[in-house]
Amino acid sequence: MHMHGDLVVLAVLVGVGAFLLLAERMSVPYPILLVAGGTALAFVPGVSDFVLDPDIVLVAFLPPLLYSAAFFTSIQDLRANYRPIGLLATGLVALTTVTVAVVAHYVIDLPWAAAFVLGAIVSPTDPVAATEIAVRSHAPRRLVTIVEGESLINDSTGLIAYKFAVAAVTTGAFNLLTAAGDFVLSAVAGIALGLAIGFAAAEIRKRLDDAPTETAISLLTPYAAYLPAEALGVSAVLSVVTAGLYLGWRSPELVTPSTRIQVTGFWELLQFGLNAALFVLIGLQLPTVINGLDAYSWRELIGYGLLVAATCLVTRLGFLFPFNIVSRLLVRTGLRPNPSLDVPSLKLTLLLGWSGMRGAVSLAVALAIPLTTDAGAPFPGRDLIIFLAYAVILVTVIGQGLTLGKLIEWAGLYDDEETVAEQESRARIAASQAAIERLRELEGEDWVREETWDRMVRSYEYRIRRFEARLDDDDDGDIEQGSQAYQRLRRKVLEAERAEIIRARNRGDITDEIMRRIERDLDLEDARLEI
Repeated sequence: MHMHGDLVVLAVLVGVGAFLLLAERMSVPYPILLVAGGTALAFVPGVSDFVLDPDIVLVAFLPPLLYSAAFFTSIQDLRANYRPIGLLATGLVALTTVTVAVVAHYVIDLPWAAAFVLGAIVSPTDPVAATEIAVRSHAPRRLVTIVEGESLINDSTGLIAYKFAVAAVTTGAFNLLTAAGDFVLSAVAGIALGLAIGFAAAEIRKRLDDAPTETAISLLTPYAAYLPAEALGVSAVLSVVTAGLYLGWRSPELVTPSTRIQVTGFWELLQFGLNAALFVLIGLQLPTVINGLDAYSWRELIGYGLLVAATCLVTRLGFLFPFNIVSRLLVRTGLRPNPSLDVPSLKLTLLLGWSGMRGAVSLAVALAIPLTTDAGAPFPGRDLIIFLAYAVILVTVIGQGLTLGKLIEWAGLYDDEETVAEQESRARIAASQAAIERLRELEGEDWVREETWDRMVRSYEYRIRRFEARLDDDDDGDIEQGSQAYQRLRRKVLEAERAEIIRARNRGDITDEIMRRIERDLDLEDARLEI
């Protein structure tokens, strides 16, 4: 007897909430427990008949996931690490696709075209779990940069390969030379379209000053870049990524501070929600997928899943270390200059190899495999491909995710927090000096009051002394202690203000809208105290 649909939804929501709370309590990155929780949902009574429309998955989930990843990616970091990122995002994706396809064909007995579909699905990596673990473990910033940059670019490479592989299955025809030409044309056209959409969105947002409207436009932008590209048959992925990178670079000049706070919070929540929804959806669909695998025993399925996951890991390590060794030989012979920027250490290379986890994008692509070919026949091996893709995600996210922190600790490679703090302090000093210079230019204006001008100058001068003290090795810490004491006192006062506006709301003296408006101002002031 199946559970009522409403109760299934309730069970799913409660389950997701419980796993998120558990992740917070255990200090475990949420993707790890979401993967485990998604698997557990397969055993909830009443979900065995759930089938997801594959045509909806890519359009609904992929554009915002790619756009948010691109928008918050640093172009400077990509430029500084373009060699390792480029090698991982193109060469490694191609090699992983081929090696997984070979294993899937000869060992698992999938047809060649379907085997390449599986290879293309599991070749892109996902940075969510890896970067969260790396940041928590204070791993080198370069590790996080390369993992994030690789994931951003290899999504494009893997999904273009996936598109050609699926076309080969559905149409029954494939020409390598034609595919290579289409690949280049598709990529160039996708980038051009993404730049055009990004420029248009920037021009629109530059003329707006309304947070809800700008948030809505930011949500529509990835779809505006994706859907026309799909209709034109060019790379929709590169179109979305290009638009995201362009707008992320220009965002400081496009939005006001208050709007930026709201838009950033919206995208963080949306990205989290989409990742959670994907793992829930695959959990709901797993029973249907498993029911289509009656020809295989559980021992075979588990063995195949572990085999494909191991193939991905071994291929990654087997790709990284030879290139690292060759690069070091080139540096020693003088054929490659500037070795400190180009060649990661062997320990960092190992961490990069172990950070190759699969996640939401692979999941979305697996669920989007067509149900039938153009001839009307069932897509060969579809259920098995989805199961194996999920098995790779399960093994890499849980297995590598739970051990990456320990591996970082063993390697002893940590972020140079002192250097980061110094860069931040110098930047804040420069910004404060620019503020004082501007204040001096405005000193004689009729609308500038002398007492206000004097108070602002003293505030910026104190800020400069505070951050200069952080750069002074001989500083006794008195200025910083004074600043911390002020922040503590100011927060006590802000708490009193919040309590009073709540009491005023409870008495009916002010509306909830007024309370929230004042509360937002107090929260912004609280957030500025660390500055």
